Amino acid sequence: MWENFNAIKAVFMAMYIAILMLVALYGMHRYILVFLYIKHRKNAYQPKGRFGELPFITIQLPMFNESSVAERIIRATCAIDYPREKLEVQVLDDSTDGSAAIASEEVKRWQERGHLISYIHRSNRVGFKAGALQEGMRVARGELIAIFDADFVPPSDILRNVVDFFTDENVGMVQVRWDHLNRDASLLTRSQAMFLDGHFVIEHTARNRSGRFMHFNGTAGVWRRSTIEDAGGWQHDTLTEDLDLSYRAQLKGWQFVYLPQYAAPAELPPEMIAFKQQAHRWTKGSAQTGLKLLPRILRSKHLPRSIKSEAFFHLTNTVVYPLMVLLTLLMYPAFIYSDGPWKNIGWGKVLFSVSLFVLATCSASTFFVFAQRELFGKQATWRSILALPMLMALGVGICVNNTKAFIEAIWSYYFGKKASGEFVRTPKYGVTGRHGRRDFRPVNVFTFKRLAVPILEIAFGIYMCCFIFISAYYNYAIISLPFLMIFAGGYLYVGFSSLQVLWQMHQYQQQETALAAAELAKGEVEVPTI
Repeated sequence: MWENFNAIKAVFMAMYIAILMLVALYGMHRYILVFLYIKHRKNAYQPKGRFGELPFITIQLPMFNESSVAERIIRATCAIDYPREKLEVQVLDDSTDGSAAIASEEVKRWQERGHLISYIHRSNRVGFKAGALQEGMRVARGELIAIFDADFVPPSDILRNVVDFFTDENVGMVQVRWDHLNRDASLLTRSQAMFLDGHFVIEHTARNRSGRFMHFNGTAGVWRRSTIEDAGGWQHDTLTEDLDLSYRAQLKGWQFVYLPQYAAPAELPPEMIAFKQQAHRWTKGSAQTGLKLLPRILRSKHLPRSIKSEAFFHLTNTVVYPLMVLLTLLMYPAFIYSDGPWKNIGWGKVLFSVSLFVLATCSASTFFVFAQRELFGKQATWRSILALPMLMALGVGICVNNTKAFIEAIWSYYFGKKASGEFVRTPKYGVTGRHGRRDFRPVNVFTFKRLAVPILEIAFGIYMCCFIFISAYYNYAIISLPFLMIFAGGYLYVGFSSLQVLWQMHQYQQQETALAAAELAKGEVEVPTI
């Protein structure tokens, strides 16, 4: 019986080590990106020439229920420095609430001032954002198409900064860096900012300047219209239509240009539910795009190995989330390993401590700290190092949410109808704009669908706390305690923060119901029904 028990433990430990090696492989890939960034960071793009006559540009502003930010994005877009007769603005609004009236009224005000701006409202959300963009292209006049999401505030000189790169007929898209309006609002927004800075400072620059494929981020970029058409247009069989179109365009031979020296600021989700919705959509869409396009990329005979390998890591990196969840579940076999026949060798303690060290630092420290140093100078180095525990905790805590998204992508591709699924917009709060009363549509907050993931996250956190107790009480692998605390803290923080937001939503609904009832008593409004 003891032999059978040892065999079972050996199987679990083999699984643990195999998964750990896969996670470490993706972590090491980030070091490769840092290396490519350092090697090619001086290879900045320069325009091939200057336009004698500026091209006509259409700016598309896709929206869905954006009452807090609709006016702001329209005002900022109409203030862009570009010849008025050469600039068209399309407000592509799929809204189903009162924000449709807000956006349409703002469009009318700018039309009266002589701006070429139109309001296009769809009565359905077929294709979601991709469908709205494709619908707008049917009537767009521009040979270049700029896109800004509703939470962005494009700077007035953005088109002047990028337009001349299109004098090169091979350039199909130009992307600028994202900046953040509410970077320092909270620990959550600071952590998100560091995540995105790593992506925009290191990843994009490394891929683009080394000749590998990069992608349009869905906003803050300008496309050549013929590039979109040549690549097959906006398609909505994935939730990341931007990533999908980017790879299809580059497979057609179009060149992308990334300009990190120019930035367009936007707001970060300031609360946990909004952050998780965004992360869920990005994870599911990335997995869907990988399933859709990666086989075609790997089979290509004209693409070099460097592009294929980078595309593989880029389009499969979402697999890290379920691997992290599996590693968490396998912590118990890792803990009891030293009770087996090799207990006197001490491999269990070494394996457990080293694995947590690699897992917690390999994919974060150098990558994100270096990005902050590049963006803000040497003075940001220590500040970013101090922020690493929170950054790593959030990365661990979001794994359950993103694993659900990954499984949904796999399930829909192999067992479903290969449809993208519903595009759940990230709530916007207008962090620098006016804060008016939000539209009120009562929903049942405390449902199994809403509560399941937070409860599972908290359970994982409690599970990790057990190992903290075992490690401290039995003096086992003490060096691993800081990393165990990061794991436990990450799961508990994400889980309890999600429940807190749900409770706040419930309280808000109660307040709005009471307010609506009071207004009804005065004969002013009708009470919405659930």
